[in-house]
Amino acid sequence: MSRPVRILLVGAAGRMGQAIARLLAGPSFPGLALAAAVDRPDSPLLGQDAGSAAGARPLGVKISGDLDAALADVADVAVDFSFHAASAAAAPRMAAAGIPWIVGTTGLDGAERAAVEQAARKIPVVLAANMSVGVNLLFALVEQAARALKGRGYDCEIVERHHRRKKDAPSGTALFLGEAAAQGFGWNLKDVAIDGRSGLSGERPEKQIGFHAVRGGDIVGDHTVLFAADGECIELSHRATSRDTLAIGALRAAAWLPGRAPALYGMRDVLGLTPGSP
Repeated sequence: MSRPVRILLVGAAGRMGQAIARLLAGPSFPGLALAAAVDRPDSPLLGQDAGSAAGARPLGVKISGDLDAALADVADVAVDFSFHAASAAAAPRMAAAGIPWIVGTTGLDGAERAAVEQAARKIPVVLAANMSVGVNLLFALVEQAARALKGRGYDCEIVERHHRRKKDAPSGTALFLGEAAAQGFGWNLKDVAIDGRSGLSGERPEKQIGFHAVRGGDIVGDHTVLFAADGECIELSHRATSRDTLAIGALRAAAWLPGRAPALYGMRDVLGLTPGSP
């Protein structure tokens, strides 16, 4: 029997990091094992066992604040749910270490995304704002719908809802949905995106994709894409009721990525939703 894929978990003290640790402590992923766990140097969970800190059985791996030391350990893949600036800063170090890298952080600006893309020239990288199977299927459906509705008078709006502690808006998933819609319509999202509306904003132009962010309570993540025309409205929606669905996707990516050629991949590649994907 081959040994399990060894994971370096970055952002181990966060919500997603803890969800991944809980799954690794359970029976669902016997082919994966936690090799190292890292969080920011001021995290109150430093020194604690990553499994215990997540409310699961001990995994025998303590949470460290030293990414460079963790990269020196033996790991087959890094799973990163830290913070967008931290992920960008880690990009050249991941590339230098030669470790396949899964990036689930959201809120990357242009320069930060460019740093991840630069690393993908040397190592295989999965970059995804949302790693659930359902959301990635939604991306494909939104693009298909927009292509079918192009030129038929349908307006596109995206509404997303998340918990009160989420720091970025619109969510990374909402932006990816916007990219999918823009791709289907044949538009450049940067040219047509608008964040909410206020005051006398005027009539809605034909080429526009609106984003609307709701924050409150402990909402894990709800996303709806509306295609509205005179006389009807089509809605494509996804609701996450547990972060485990996102963590499961990340662990699927962790099992898939080692051994791949250096390139920038998405979850549609991991899940086989891209034409011609393995």
